Amino acid sequence: MATHGITRGSDVRPTTDQDRRKEIQKIKDYKGLVDFEGIKIKERQYTIETLDLTSKLLKWNPEYYTIWNHRRLILRHQFSQAFKQEQTGKLDNAIAQDNEAVISLIYSDLEFLVPLLRKFPKCYWVWDYRLWLLEESTRLLPAINARKFWQQELVLVGKMLSLDSRNFLGWGYRRTVIAALDSTALQPEGSARSMIEQEFDYTTKMIKSNLSNFSAWHNRSKLIPRLLNEQGADNARRRKFLDEELELIQRALWAGSDDQSLWFYHQHLMCTFDPKYAVDSMAPDLTLEQRSKYVTQEMEKILEMLDGAEDCKWIYQSLINLAVLYRDLNKHWPAQGNPVEEWIDELRRLDPLRAGRWNDLKRRLEDQ
Repeated sequence: MATHGITRGSDVRPTTDQDRRKEIQKIKDYKGLVDFEGIKIKERQYTIETLDLTSKLLKWNPEYYTIWNHRRLILRHQFSQAFKQEQTGKLDNAIAQDNEAVISLIYSDLEFLVPLLRKFPKCYWVWDYRLWLLEESTRLLPAINARKFWQQELVLVGKMLSLDSRNFLGWGYRRTVIAALDSTALQPEGSARSMIEQEFDYTTKMIKSNLSNFSAWHNRSKLIPRLLNEQGADNARRRKFLDEELELIQRALWAGSDDQSLWFYHQHLMCTFDPKYAVDSMAPDLTLEQRSKYVTQEMEKILEMLDGAEDCKWIYQSLINLAVLYRDLNKHWPAQGNPVEEWIDELRRLDPLRAGRWNDLKRRLEDQ
């Protein structure tokens, strides 16, 4: 997948007559292969040989989604052939052999996709088909066998994110894999293992390696409520968890106050103190006094950041949001007065392209 911040070279070079002739021949070969494969599918020849034809085509052009659908038809037929004798009443050891046949087909197809993923890492059809294969393993195989495929997929997506840790597509795919591993369909009998805590620790690891990892922060925000609910956390535990997250984001902000992803996560945590959003937060039962105290403390910490970072617009935005939240909670502005107008003026200076937005904000606050 696209690597953030890495300059890509260009392989473009002048085209010669010989290159053009080769390209024309390649197009003819490709079209001939497409026609031949189409005939085989029309004749319902769902054989391994036809599967090999689709492999050749997809190595050439993985964006041809119809060929992926043909491949599904062929494999579905192969799966049904593997289980045909079972349906007529086979013994347990023969059924196990049928499972092995399906396992072998799925494993081989997953292996076929690996070079394509390396060459075309952002081709949706490759990932979509790979997910279909994994879902077929869940549908066809005992949980213990299917789970192994999904666990191997988690290793693969981990390697992918190690190459491009901020890739939101990779993070989305990882969430899909984790959801499958946590599903009842893949849980061993008598077991109910959750991977939420493991995933939470993974976000910590990825954030420590790169504070700008917006996807890791986002994933963390989704995991925390589930983790606390799963642990049956009481109010004291939830407040402790909140304090730890506030400390983590404060350290991160001091290290990179210009990083937008950090301020987004900070704003997410501030929603904990807003009664409109608190019900879905990690600490929904804070008292009004506790909310006000947290907001005051956060304002004081962020005001300290202004010293030496006067040109950071995110600081002013956060201060305005916190001041407005304090006013909404207490029906008056913070004790240090109401410097919100000054902060809005600073935003207009630092972010003139959004001057209309800041002017509108100032008018709305004056009207309230």
